[in-house]
Amino acid sequence: MKKNLLNDTIRTLREESQAPFYLFDLDAFRENIRGLREGIGPENGLCIAMKCNPFLAGNMAAAADRLEVCSFGEYRICRKAGIPSCKLLISGVLKKREDLAVILEECGGSCAYTVESTSQYRQLAAWAESHRTELRLYLRLASGSQFGMDRGTLQEILHEACRSPFLRVQGIHFYSGTQKKKADKPVRELQELDSLLISLQEAEHVTIPELEYGPGMSVSYFQDQKPDRETFLRQLREAAGRMQWGGRVTMEMGRAAAASCGYYVTRVCDLKCIDGRRFCIVDGGIHQLHYDGQIRGMYRPYVFVLPGDAAEADSREQKYSKASAAGAETDKLEKVMAGQACRNEPAEKKTWTVCGSLCTVNDVLAADLPLGELQEGDLLVFENTGAYSMLEGMSFFLSHELPGIAVFSPEEGGSAWLRRPMESWEMNFGR
Repeated sequence: MKKNLLNDTIRTLREESQAPFYLFDLDAFRENIRGLREGIGPENGLCIAMKCNPFLAGNMAAAADRLEVCSFGEYRICRKAGIPSCKLLISGVLKKREDLAVILEECGGSCAYTVESTSQYRQLAAWAESHRTELRLYLRLASGSQFGMDRGTLQEILHEACRSPFLRVQGIHFYSGTQKKKADKPVRELQELDSLLISLQEAEHVTIPELEYGPGMSVSYFQDQKPDRETFLRQLREAAGRMQWGGRVTMEMGRAAAASCGYYVTRVCDLKCIDGRRFCIVDGGIHQLHYDGQIRGMYRPYVFVLPGDAAEADSREQKYSKASAAGAETDKLEKVMAGQACRNEPAEKKTWTVCGSLCTVNDVLAADLPLGELQEGDLLVFENTGAYSMLEGMSFFLSHELPGIAVFSPEEGGSAWLRRPMESWEMNFGR
């Protein structure tokens, strides 16, 4: 039932937009959050990095303990969405002085702040002192990159902050990377962080009540990837439960929270065969669709074909059955195609290399996908695009339109546009 409703919604939205778009399933997102909560256990908190999908910021805030906000633009989104400031963790390797000053004036001590450098600490400490307002700080520990501070610098700041009546070190923040398929590394990291937290507390005679930890759990974007999500979460929870320091762990998630709720919809615009290889040209492309780890369509994402209307879908099903029984039926397209392989292969075995609309050979969304019989006007629906995908492409390349953004929730009565497709050429005109 829901699958049919989803398909009908996709068709309707495509008729309204006439351009590629993203659709986010809010019910699936909430169910995913419930699964994460269950996996990490009620004893641990949940923070969502809103950068994975800012369009869902309000839904994230309702489902999680807090949001990690990594830019002034993200902060403005939260303010416009009416998200309470107590839900915000103001993060980011760069906090411009003028931006941080605005956040401090608007939110003060109601939100929390990460500290990634001595300079950031100085500005926060000066504001707290001058306004005689307590600020909650999370000191970020580096993990071999430009983010955070080394242990020595972190301890110096902890030593100073603990002696200020207006600064409270709420926790340590640590994140070492994404797409971890197994929990081995997170388990080791939690053991090391346990020792660090204990030693910091003993050295400074303070209590550090919280650890903000990003485990970087992987997401199954491609068909040959089968990460064991349940085992990962169980081992993560067990490792957190073995920690001796005595505080609370808040797990910071991003793609693991949102990826599976998203769909990217693009239309088949041209079909051709070149030297025995089938190519499907769509009106989207890699400027709009990005999968972490995908290189020129090397890996097969989860994608399904949606004919233009329900009647066509039924007709296509019957045609597949007849072709399978006869073993030799061919369509009109095959009769004009060059290449023996293109002409004689049964419809249900046809594979396609899906390419976008950009003038670059790199614009390959997926190679050799077994999509069966395609026709111009069909919709290709790429799954697991709810996190990062809609943000990491070359959106303005060749001045194509920006895809629309819609949400879908049978529980709340249907679908709605968050952003209609938009032309980008004026932004590239520069006058």
